[in-house]
Amino acid sequence: MTGFLPIFPLNIVVYPGEALNLHIFEERYKALVKECFAEKKEFGIPVVINNKIQELGTKVKILSIDKEYEDGKMDIKTQGISTFRVLEVIEDVPDKLYKGAIVSNIETAYYDGYQSKMNVIMKEIEMFHALLKIKKDYDIPFEELTSYHIAHHIGLNIEEEYDVLRMPKESQRQEYILRHLRDVLPTVQELNNLQKRIQLNGHYKHLSLDD
Repeated sequence: MTGFLPIFPLNIVVYPGEALNLHIFEERYKALVKECFAEKKEFGIPVVINNKIQELGTKVKILSIDKEYEDGKMDIKTQGISTFRVLEVIEDVPDKLYKGAIVSNIETAYYDGYQSKMNVIMKEIEMFHALLKIKKDYDIPFEELTSYHIAHHIGLNIEEEYDVLRMPKESQRQEYILRHLRDVLPTVQELNNLQKRIQLNGHYKHLSLDD
């Protein structure tokens, strides 16, 4: 389905189902948030890379306005709903401060992946986080985890996160994430070993030729 959508372009990737907290301070986006919240409308966050609006983005709904400041700034909670393709950006929307876009909805499969592959991915992530001394709680049952829940937590840059957004199937996203982890883990392991060697420098070493 094709239609008009108010947009809030940002240099981040938002995934369907993702919780996103935003601090709103620009006048045009204050107006966008007030209107969408009052009318229970969604708005779009198209991805911006290298100062250019990309083809894809994510619709979000406003869950709550948590705080309104005296100068009109706001702290809001939102949640990603679904992905869309930008067909045309409308720079000047009549009687509005914000931009808009003509978009088409994208059908995305969330749970067509393989639980066995997700099990492997999560083991790789646990190893990755252990090397980095990171502890992550996803606040969701293990069997309900999808690539969208973990893509922000494996060291992808924005271009790579956008690649994940572009993939319509969960099985494709799983494979992409697994390849990334297997590419990056040896580097992280080597850096971890290097750090240990540096920390040993200057200390007494209990070594023999058998070590």
